[in-house]
Amino acid sequence: MADAHSPRSSMRSVARSDAVRVGARSGFAARGVLYLLIGVLAVRIGMTGGGEQADRGGALEQIAATPAGAVPLWALGAGLAGMAVWRLTEAVFGAAGPDGHKPGKRALSAVRSVFYAFVAAVVLAFAAGAGNSGAGETDRQSQDATARLLALPAGRWLVGAAAVGIVVAGLWIAAQAVRRKYRKHLDRAMSKKARRYMDVTGVAGGVARGALLAAVGYFALRAAIDFDPDEAKGMDDAIRSFAQTGAGPWLLIALAAGLALFGLFSFGMSRWRRV
Repeated sequence: MADAHSPRSSMRSVARSDAVRVGARSGFAARGVLYLLIGVLAVRIGMTGGGEQADRGGALEQIAATPAGAVPLWALGAGLAGMAVWRLTEAVFGAAGPDGHKPGKRALSAVRSVFYAFVAAVVLAFAAGAGNSGAGETDRQSQDATARLLALPAGRWLVGAAAVGIVVAGLWIAAQAVRRKYRKHLDRAMSKKARRYMDVTGVAGGVARGALLAAVGYFALRAAIDFDPDEAKGMDDAIRSFAQTGAGPWLLIALAAGLALFGLFSFGMSRWRRV
């Protein structure tokens, strides 16, 4: 049996501390702010065809334009960093629940930790004034990354494999939302009204989030097939593509509403998720 005072035991205690839990809840709230703003920006695009960016960069610019300036950006970045730390502790020590120690779950937590650490770094760089160099230009970033991959030996196959993986991930996220898999992580003492709130926002928001990710993967796959990095799209262009269907801007507006609902769902996770 491991010594109760061993370094690993001490690290495990830190991982289960109130500070890490607060970081996790702050991270969910920060994610909620980003998705809510992206949804609002996308609604504006759908209704007016405006030139604002409906992606992370557009959301950060909206926050920076408030009277508080960089202060909420620092808070947002800190919250996302807290989420990254919490996911890291899940990867190292396992998450709560009967299947939290499975290798697949821990690997997924590790991936999520890296992702949130990256987003936190982008937000904090933006807050420090370094974000104007393109931190939020997801469309250009996607095309540049695709071009670099296509230039590699077997680059077309690498981009194609990554694209298929993104599409599958998007479909998986949507399916998990429809199956209400998030329920197993929620506080069992929640009221019926709170559960209804989580179901409405969780299902609609999760489907919209998954659909957007699948669309990004679809355009990356087209870039691989056509060997053209300009076919790749980031979040903003992928959102705009929904207005180019037979449903016109209404499908884009539906997607935008779903993304905003995912933001509200994230606020609910901040309040009711067991961490």
